[in-house]
Amino acid sequence: MDMPTISLTMEELAEKIRDCQKCPLSQTRKKAVPGEGSHNSVVMFVGEAPGGDEDREGLPFIGRAGQLFTRILQSVQIERKDVFITNIVKCRPPQNRNPNKSEIEICLPYLESQIALINPRIIVTLGSVPTKCLLNTDDAISRLRGQWFPWLGGIKIFPMFHPSYLLRHQEATPGSPKELTWRDIQELKRMLSKI
Repeated sequence: MDMPTISLTMEELAEKIRDCQKCPLSQTRKKAVPGEGSHNSVVMFVGEAPGGDEDREGLPFIGRAGQLFTRILQSVQIERKDVFITNIVKCRPPQNRNPNKSEIEICLPYLESQIALINPRIIVTLGSVPTKCLLNTDDAISRLRGQWFPWLGGIKIFPMFHPSYLLRHQEATPGSPKELTWRDIQELKRMLSKI
C-alpha cells in the first residue's frame, strides 16, 4: 500500500464517500459512514464496517459497541472528539457480516486518503478485519493485539479487540478479552503521553 497524494479536503472526501456507488454495499446501505473526529489527531481508530445504528445515522461507533468504545477511551481520559474514528469499509454489509475481500479492496482508497490527510502517528485497528488488512497478515487478532507494528511513513499500528467482541465476552478474569483491552488502552495512553 502506498500513501496517495491528496488534493481533496476531508469534507470533500467525506462527500465522495457518501455519494459512492462503487460496490454492491451502496445498494443496501441507508447512509455511508465516512468517519468523524479530529482531522489533526495523532491517533486514528479503524474498525471493520458500520452496523445498523451507524447505517441509520451516518456516524461511526454509536451503537452498543460504540458506546462501550467511548467508555474505554474515557477510562484513560481520551475524548472521542480528539481522535479520528472510521472503518475499513464505509457502508454496512447486510446482516452485519464481515466485509469481503472485494468490498475492502474497492473501499480501501478512501481509508488511504483519510490516513494521508490526517497523517496520524498511531493507527489503532479494532478487530481482525482492519488488522489483517493493514498488516497484510493472516495471524489472529488474539496473537497481534497489544503489540506495536511499524508501518508506512513512520506510523505505528496497534491492534486491539473490537468492542463488539468484548460485548460477547463479558468476563473480566485475568487474560480475558476485557482485561487485555484494559491493558491495551493503558498502553496506548502511555504511548500517546510520549508524543
